[in-house]
Amino acid sequence: MTTPLLELKNITKSFGKVSAVDHVDMTINKGEIIGLIGDNGAGKSTFVKVISGVHTPDSGEIYVRGQKAQNWSVTKAREAGIETVYQDKALAVQQTIIRNIFMGREMTNAFGFMKTKKQYAEAERLMRTIGFTSKVFAPDSVVGTLSGGEMQGVAIARALYFKAQIIILDEPTTALSLTESEKVFNFIRRIKEDGRSCIFISHNIYHTYNAADRFVVLDRGKVVLRLRKDETTAEQLVKDMQDIARTGHYAGSGVTSNTSRN
Repeated sequence: MTTPLLELKNITKSFGKVSAVDHVDMTINKGEIIGLIGDNGAGKSTFVKVISGVHTPDSGEIYVRGQKAQNWSVTKAREAGIETVYQDKALAVQQTIIRNIFMGREMTNAFGFMKTKKQYAEAERLMRTIGFTSKVFAPDSVVGTLSGGEMQGVAIARALYFKAQIIILDEPTTALSLTESEKVFNFIRRIKEDGRSCIFISHNIYHTYNAADRFVVLDRGKVVLRLRKDETTAEQLVKDMQDIARTGHYAGSGVTSNTSRN
């Protein structure tokens, strides 16, 4: 068995009397896309912030490539190769693609001067790696001239430059057209082809089904359902989510949180 990139075991996180994450397990393997699904208040954001080191779990264990992590933090998460692309992408739209990719982590020589030619070449490599095939855009193109899907691509390219092995995409297709969403799906496929992994968070079940290899459904802080893509359809996943929202538990035949599968 290949050692997972990341394992989270029995993770809990509360805010006062509110249990946001309740004994959640998750395993992330190399080269897979996980769809993290749940309604508002299900615990998705809190759990992702635990993964990315923003929140310290109240209890539970985190393993990076089989080694137990101590004093988990944003720094430790980044050292483990975890980067998050948030819904607003956190891009400087009036700056170029190069500036956005390297902002805060510029390539410099021994005297502190930026290696502009090397940055240009690396930015172009990253753009082509994730699927920017159009010659219309170059590393010195202004980000504000890009479409929404292409901006997501720049944010993903920045995560790749930071040597991310696990990229968390928070609602990456919100407010995008079908064509623009397909560009994001193509970027995600490139992530997988490159041997990296992704946690895809979205309220859109059909987008999640399109992107992911397997699905983890949260409800009120608990994992209520785990399924592989070959175990369900998008339509069935929608029905399952409706049942969970209505009854508070999963009543179907899928793999639930009581099993050992992660």
